[in-house]
Amino acid sequence: MKFSAVVISVALAASSTNAFMAPATRTSAFSRPLFSSEMKEETAATTTTTEDVAEPVVKTEFEEKVVEETAVELKAAAAAAPVEPVTVYTYELNKIDKSKIAPGRTAATERSVALPFLKRPPKLDGTQAGDFGFDPLGLSEEFDLYTMQEAEIRHARLAMLAVVGWPLSELLAPSWMLRENGMAPSVLNGFNPISFLSVVAALGAIGFFEYKTALRRNEETPFGKMHRADMADTVDGKYGVAGDYGFDPLNLYSSIGDDAYARKGLREVEISHGRMAMLGITGFAAAEAVTGHSVVENSMFFHPNAQLPALVAAYYAFGFFFERDETNADTYLRFKMSSEGTARWENLKIGLGINGAPEEVAVGAGSAGLPDLDFITEFPEKASAFFEGIQSKYDNLENAYMNNVVNKKD
Repeated sequence: MKFSAVVISVALAASSTNAFMAPATRTSAFSRPLFSSEMKEETAATTTTTEDVAEPVVKTEFEEKVVEETAVELKAAAAAAPVEPVTVYTYELNKIDKSKIAPGRTAATERSVALPFLKRPPKLDGTQAGDFGFDPLGLSEEFDLYTMQEAEIRHARLAMLAVVGWPLSELLAPSWMLRENGMAPSVLNGFNPISFLSVVAALGAIGFFEYKTALRRNEETPFGKMHRADMADTVDGKYGVAGDYGFDPLNLYSSIGDDAYARKGLREVEISHGRMAMLGITGFAAAEAVTGHSVVENSMFFHPNAQLPALVAAYYAFGFFFERDETNADTYLRFKMSSEGTARWENLKIGLGINGAPEEVAVGAGSAGLPDLDFITEFPEKASAFFEGIQSKYDNLENAYMNNVVNKKD
């Protein structure tokens, strides 16, 4: 309160000083040439008393006193207030060393990335490609992690070949190579003699490849040296990378970047597609065993049809007009027509010669900005009213006929 009163007093004193100061005192250097000679004479003839001169001096002393007291109060307030340390954050851009993989991408996370309701397995810290902390059975604690990675990548690559070869065989192979209803030969579907020999030959070739490469050494190969350099800072760096056969005839391994993180990104893509392929080929075999029909039969994915293009077109058309509603986006999945979508719809109407915007595509219609589909819920009631009206008219016509024709004859 004392500080506020002092500031108000200073403001009043300053305003009164400017308002009642003698004209000679307030005259500035820029205003002097504007006075005429008569005004100069009047100014010279005006007598100045001692009181008129003393007034601004008193005001100045008062102001200086107020300034001193204010400075003392500000220093006291600053000394009493707690001083919080100021943290200065500095960021060094483009300083990440991409020549080596930093160990423990998810080591700071206590929970599994794939299964957040479980704790992260100790050995699955995100260093290796495809590591999302998924090990509900604890196999990484009982078996060698590198060996299991090697087995997984081999099965993944075989599954990617099989998930393409299975439907192609049912589409292109001769009927005498297939089972009933054009199904591919498999353990669940059975074999005929020719297909059995073909499968045995394929498994024999794969087994021979396994025999020749299971205990391979790649310390001195170009890819082996490169992988050990990439993984030098990790625990399993001495083993390199699982699935390294030195096979890259098209030189695609470093196509998105010739550094450790780019190569790890491509390994992530490969193992992710391989896992989906393993699920897919398992689904093919299970579906045919249960239904007794091939997966390509009556499927829009394997025969020319308009269903799949229509679905793709509908997907892109929806994104062409609508966008995600970010309101409560972490709780609800809602969409609304975007501003660009509104403009595109107006242009589409002009191009099609449609007059007026239909209610079902009005922006903001419905609770989430989606097309207003209330007519769907109102349709049964309107249809019932329509048929009741027809029934009423029929009854009226029947009564009129009975009264005017039948009863009149009686």
